[in-house]
Amino acid sequence: MEMKGRKGKGVTLITGIPLNHEELKRLGKQLKQRYGSGGTVKDGVIEIQGDHREALVNELKSLGYDVKRSGG
Repeated sequence: MEMKGRKGKGVTLITGIPLNHEELKRLGKQLKQRYGSGGTVKDGVIEIQGDHREALVNELKSLGYDVKRSGG
């Protein structure tokens, strides 16, 4: 979860997924639609607007990714 430089709006960051840019964009779109949120893919990082940390951890685990939360 990051808020710095975003005018107080929180963004959940997903990093370290071993996919190419197009596959990351597809995954990002799927996650944004699932949680009814905006976001983007920049420099290999999926950004989802809002605090969806727990839900995204569960979703990524169900998709077969090894997930580890970092930060607070």
